[in-house]
Amino acid sequence: MNITCVKAYDIRGELNSQLNEDIAYRIGRAYGDLYQAKTVAVGCDIRLSSESLKQATIKGLNDAGVDVLDLGMTGTEQVYFAAFYLDVQGGIEITASHNPMNYNGMKLVRENAKPISIETGLKDIQHIAERGNFKSPSRLGTTKFYNILPEFINHLMTYIDLNQLKPLRLVVNAGNGAAGPVIDAIEQRFIEAKVPVEFIKINHQPDGSFPNGIPNPILLENQGVTSQAVIEHHADLGIAWDGDFDRCFLFDENGQFIEGYYIVGLLSEAFLSKTTNERIIHDPRLTWNTLDIVQQYGGITVQSKSGHAFIKEVMRAENAIYGGEMSAHHYFRDFGYCDSGMIPWLLVIDLLSRKQTSLSSLVNGMIHKYPCSGEINFKVSDAQYVIQQILSKYQELNPKLDKMDGVSCDFGTWRFNIRSSNTEPLLRLNVETQGDNAKAQLMQYIEELSQLIRKFS
Repeated sequence: MNITCVKAYDIRGELNSQLNEDIAYRIGRAYGDLYQAKTVAVGCDIRLSSESLKQATIKGLNDAGVDVLDLGMTGTEQVYFAAFYLDVQGGIEITASHNPMNYNGMKLVRENAKPISIETGLKDIQHIAERGNFKSPSRLGTTKFYNILPEFINHLMTYIDLNQLKPLRLVVNAGNGAAGPVIDAIEQRFIEAKVPVEFIKINHQPDGSFPNGIPNPILLENQGVTSQAVIEHHADLGIAWDGDFDRCFLFDENGQFIEGYYIVGLLSEAFLSKTTNERIIHDPRLTWNTLDIVQQYGGITVQSKSGHAFIKEVMRAENAIYGGEMSAHHYFRDFGYCDSGMIPWLLVIDLLSRKQTSLSSLVNGMIHKYPCSGEINFKVSDAQYVIQQILSKYQELNPKLDKMDGVSCDFGTWRFNIRSSNTEPLLRLNVETQGDNAKAQLMQYIEELSQLIRKFS
């Protein structure tokens, strides 16, 4: 069998043609054969195909002699949490996150929620699954249901001071994904503690048919519903999640979408305002604001390649308290160095309460000082050729070069990063500026680079 759904960091493919119950079984069986885990936690998102794929994966694990804790319907970070919190040796989440309806996939981790990427095990799992020459275990594994939600909520509450939270009204948009039940549990915990936070829920009920569209809040066309609800309800903050809620996206009290880049700076401040001299990990795509904030609050910045496997590896090596990508992935030392879509907004409301201010007041200075393009994606036939042509064009201006992840060129008053996607056939461009007339310059450089990319495509 030729399995084509194995990607750089996870498993993702079109249903039936690339991923089906047989392939899910083989992947579960291969995981068990490779790692010889005693117990593995398994969960799935709300997609209509996820439950059957989960059961096939569990059967593969059981047939490899692995005991399984079936976590039911979960977000990816609940599986991560189980993998470092419970006495298990790994975790698998069945999810396609924000991919189209006809897709599904898996995210796999080892003991202590260590990521499994193409370089650290996924390729081996693929080869074992393709060959199908599985080992015969001395016993079959068992499966039992385990409700991780109460312990997960207990952990989330450790990031904030419930007694200090000020009255807030939050618009929460679960996108009909897996976030809804977690929000309900947090709301109940707030009610019990008499925390004056009100939740305005939209697209809240989990529904694998996604009646309001695939939950992908980074798309401009999906942001309006959250933005409008913030304005309509006079909310202090808007929060929207993707399907497996490992990313959250924030809107200020004016309904303005806040780029993930500035949230990295905000969360760096949230940690460093409580404890200095900690390491903060960031990616190379957009950097100036993060460097500025971390220096201002007495932290130490460490750059990593983009992508969760790289960020987590560097975080462990540096014992970093926090790591952030401008793509809205946020990683936390106390969360097994994993990414979470729940911890960021909790930290933000804690910061809003401590500073007695609004989200716009916290981020507008950053946005004005370091305006950025956000990530602009281009479909190109040969990404590396385009990158080389762009580099040749700008090298004559003697920029400060960084080739850690694609190519970053820093000209002092503006910089850009251009890189090929690790997960999609796309070229990704990010631009930021600073100094006098920064916003106008940003528009100019975006247009200039966009034209060149199209020319060389």
